[in-house]
Amino acid sequence: MTKLTREGYEKLREELVYLQTTKRQECIKAIEAARAHGDLKENAEYDAAKEAQGLLEKRIAELDDMLSAATVLDDIEIDSSKVYLGAKVKIHDLTNDKELNYMLLSPAEANFAEGKISAESPVGKALIGKAEGDEVEISIPAGTLKYKILKIER
Repeated sequence: MTKLTREGYEKLREELVYLQTTKRQECIKAIEAARAHGDLKENAEYDAAKEAQGLLEKRIAELDDMLSAATVLDDIEIDSSKVYLGAKVKIHDLTNDKELNYMLLSPAEANFAEGKISAESPVGKALIGKAEGDEVEISIPAGTLKYKILKIER
């Protein structure tokens, strides 16, 4: 079972609808165009279109399974005094004397470039359940990270 924020659930649902409608139709048209080129045994365009269709159908099935088994987190269930899935967390990197802002999300919603980290990552696991003012040490392959939690927001 995957836990998702409301925003993450909606984003994945929108992707699923897009893939099932627009993208699926594009694949069908690409296969039809490739078939029109003649002999399918030596038609690289047809092979590529069929492979793209297979990958598309795989992604549709993954999203459908994930969304059907997902639990959407509601603010009511959450103890906001501690770091939780969906929280925005401001931390102080005690090693490099920098402030960092992260949002802890499910792996399906994580995007490090946007400051959205997986709650299942080493940093995410270490932060979950901690309160403002807590310090955490996180062992990673590159060494040890030391953070102090400054603020937790919804």
